Amino acid sequence: MWNAVLAALQDFINDSGLAWIFQNFNNEADGIYAYKNVIMILVALVLIYLAIKKEYEPLLLLPIAFGMLLVNLPLSGIMDGPYVILSDNLASIIGEKTLHGSLLHNAALYGEHAVEMINTSKELPAGLLYNLYMGNKLGIFPPLIFMGVGALTDFGPLLANPKSFLLGAAAQFGIFLAFFGALALKFSPQEAASIAIIGGADGPTAIFTTIKLAPHLLGPIAVAAYSYMALVPIIQPPIMRLLTTKEERLIKMDQLRPISQLEKILFPIIVTILVILILPSTAPLIGMLMFGNLIKVCGVTEKLADTASNALMYIVTIFLGITVGATTSADSFLNPATLGILLLGLVAFCFGTGAGVMLGKLMCKLSGGKINPLIGAAGVSAVPMAARVVQKVGREEDPTNFLLMHAMGPNVAGVIGSAVAAGVFLSLYLK
Repeated sequence: MWNAVLAALQDFINDSGLAWIFQNFNNEADGIYAYKNVIMILVALVLIYLAIKKEYEPLLLLPIAFGMLLVNLPLSGIMDGPYVILSDNLASIIGEKTLHGSLLHNAALYGEHAVEMINTSKELPAGLLYNLYMGNKLGIFPPLIFMGVGALTDFGPLLANPKSFLLGAAAQFGIFLAFFGALALKFSPQEAASIAIIGGADGPTAIFTTIKLAPHLLGPIAVAAYSYMALVPIIQPPIMRLLTTKEERLIKMDQLRPISQLEKILFPIIVTILVILILPSTAPLIGMLMFGNLIKVCGVTEKLADTASNALMYIVTIFLGITVGATTSADSFLNPATLGILLLGLVAFCFGTGAGVMLGKLMCKLSGGKINPLIGAAGVSAVPMAARVVQKVGREEDPTNFLLMHAMGPNVAGVIGSAVAAGVFLSLYLK
């Protein structure tokens, strides 16, 4: 009896994740390197710390970090797809005991054995996060996030100062810089386009584009995009101070004109029609963004707007974040390509910020000193964090200076701009 108990205990220990790590810490013979899992677990713990202690974009960074933790804990199977266990007879014919994919998928692949496979084989279901990930893979979650963003967004400052569109467009310069940089590093055009969107600091757009063009890069691109969104208060202020003078940062802007409800209602409708007629591939993002805004401003669908901007958005955020994190397995994340993606994303984000500020300086000169060039930094799509950073930097020079509403114009223009940039790439490379 004791031998049986000891044998069972030994089997229990051998089947544990800890035993797997010790046995495969650097298993070159089988090409399994568990030390990479350990590294990714530590990275996940650092991101959890930043989300909770430093409050760096915690609503998204915490789910992403926890998904990263789950997928890198060995043998959990939480991100494994479905697979089929064949009967002994079929296994001897096909040469394998297990097949990846669903039973119906494999039956179609092995048509001559389809009936026997369906009758004698067993399908084991996919892991939890693999099934939830279908919301990303099918392009569902990012547009739903955009609908929530639209329901939270006030386009009034943009309508009151239409020149803000130019600042939002200038901040997309980093996207196209990163695109050509990625091409120079031998990424394919589809991969380069996906990497480039990081420069807009727009997580949902980066995810949506990557799923369409380069799904194998989703993990590093999503982590980079949301990391730089979270680090906006750290990355942007030094660039803003470097490119502006104290006199420019002290500029106080005139109060924005009031915007009528009719203007607010017409704006999302007109933008939807014009943008989608020109770039049909932007329909999921621009369509949901403008629909979310329309149910907010029309005045007759308050409950829909409240649901879209609160309960629904938070539910989708949880699913999107944890499944994106679950794509960052050690094998797919720890490689030279990932480092290149992170560096290109950082360069793109910095250049996007700088381009917005430089256009702001030009507009300041042309307006006779009426535009504070700091608001150009808000042209990246990190809403509303980039606008808050502009407000903070401006008030450091003059506590009575109030730039937040002026910065919201370029900020929401940047959301539209990054979606349009994504639409351009999708039109060019989605075949």
